[in-house]
Amino acid sequence: MVLVIGTGGAGLRAAIELAEAGIDVLAVGKRPKEDAHTALAAGGINAALATMDPEDSWQQHAADTLKESYLLADPRTAQIVTQGAARGIDDLERYGMAFAREEDGRISQRFFGAHKFRRTAFAGDYTGLEIQRTLIRRADQLSIPVLDGIYITRLLVHDGAVFGAYGFDLTHGTRYLIHADAVILAAGGHTRIWRRTSSRRDENMGDSFRLAVEAGSRLRDPELVQFHPSGIIEPENAAGTLVSEAARGEGGILRNMLGERFMARYDPDRMELSTRDRVALAAYTEIKEGRGTPKGGVWLDVSHLPRQTIMARLPRVYQTLLDLQMLDITREPIEIAPTAHYSMGGVWVRPEDHSTDVRGLYAIGEASSGLHGANRLGGNSLIELLVFGRITGQAAAAYSQSLTAQPRSASATAHARAEINDLLAADGPENVRALQRAIRNTMTEHAGVVRDEECLRAGLAELTAIEKRMADIGVHPDIAGYQDLAHAFDLKSAALAARATLEAALERRETRGCHNRSDYPDLDPALQVNLVWSPTAGITRESIPAIPDEVSSLMEEVSTDGKLAE
Repeated sequence: MVLVIGTGGAGLRAAIELAEAGIDVLAVGKRPKEDAHTALAAGGINAALATMDPEDSWQQHAADTLKESYLLADPRTAQIVTQGAARGIDDLERYGMAFAREEDGRISQRFFGAHKFRRTAFAGDYTGLEIQRTLIRRADQLSIPVLDGIYITRLLVHDGAVFGAYGFDLTHGTRYLIHADAVILAAGGHTRIWRRTSSRRDENMGDSFRLAVEAGSRLRDPELVQFHPSGIIEPENAAGTLVSEAARGEGGILRNMLGERFMARYDPDRMELSTRDRVALAAYTEIKEGRGTPKGGVWLDVSHLPRQTIMARLPRVYQTLLDLQMLDITREPIEIAPTAHYSMGGVWVRPEDHSTDVRGLYAIGEASSGLHGANRLGGNSLIELLVFGRITGQAAAAYSQSLTAQPRSASATAHARAEINDLLAADGPENVRALQRAIRNTMTEHAGVVRDEECLRAGLAELTAIEKRMADIGVHPDIAGYQDLAHAFDLKSAALAARATLEAALERRETRGCHNRSDYPDLDPALQVNLVWSPTAGITRESIPAIPDEVSSLMEEVSTDGKLAE
């Protein structure tokens, strides 16, 4: 049997591949599968189908991906994803997904920033939701058991090989001991450890990072985090919720508190159509230098656009702001600030099959690393889920079938059981949620859009103090469920992910893509390496393989005239 942890797009695609191969599979997630993080992805999914631009190719897709990564993406990973992308779209079609199409029946494709050709397929402005629904439907057809509301606390490892996982039910506290030949980790990234984030409150806390590291794996480039320029500021429980890039694409204007259209200072040619990282840096700078709004943001204004344009092209943005703030964007500007959006680093995996340092353990989706480098190409994350979901499902199936016996460890199971028992018995004065907030504040203040040596060292000192306080937490499940126990494990995950991020950000003394070091403003060729982190060995530098000639010859600056550059 193979266990899949995480029931978003990556986890479900892997589970489907396993079930189709006749392997017993169990998928578990802590959120309802219908509301996995994948459902929030709006823009589209990339594949060089050449339905709109016949000259497109997987080689050009790989070239654009590697160029945009600032040469930190693994060329082998990029090749596997771009070569396998058309198959990924075919799989979705086979499962019954309804893509937007041209009048003659071709799958429609549109431009996304930094793509040379139109290669982003889509379904309205809810592509991720449609993919998630399609995969759930296919999983149901295959009778794949999917358990919602299960929190996995520890992977079970014996002699360098995984043999299952341990966890509990979020409602009843019932313990789960799951024995498995192989485990596929698809539980997301770590963007929730910042104060403003596009992740919901109980997702992307760094669960994948902690589970993998405690099992014996390492992390690659945890400091490389994409900040989206336009997250809302209020209400506090929804801070970071995205205002779609389409708002700028349709003609939205960015202004500071003085009413200045500030992008003229940072990218006078492209203005609001500039790249994500540049717009985020511009907004951050305006706020930092005292030209931000009283609440610490800038204004995004679409009220000058015709009302019918807003209602037709930005319906989700209109409805979101009305629901959350009672704000009518046809009349008033939106207060926004940069928000942590996507973990481009993650668990260290081999490019061929996304296996990790632990035998039988695989990581896929935002939990993994290798494709995005220092800047993610818009639309690549959704296709990555499908390509590596399929490949890793096949690899886990082969590994499972190769086992003639599987040694287990009573002590590993006892340790996992005791870990929960000890937390349930914890009755200290420290509040788990308050410590989570302290970590988010530390990361926001010291490891946000712009970093420097002094700030990062101060952040590490604050984190060390928080880690000491974690020894005195109190955990209090109640009649409503065991969320407080989950928060205690989330806190452990957040602390580990924060330490990895701060230490790697300190080590990367350069500015490259999403990683802005104000004290090292230039790109350093010597740091065109991946930084691999573990709590025992610290950080090691890993060289990146050469880019094949058929791809490197196509790497060029992509024209962005009139296009939103993601």
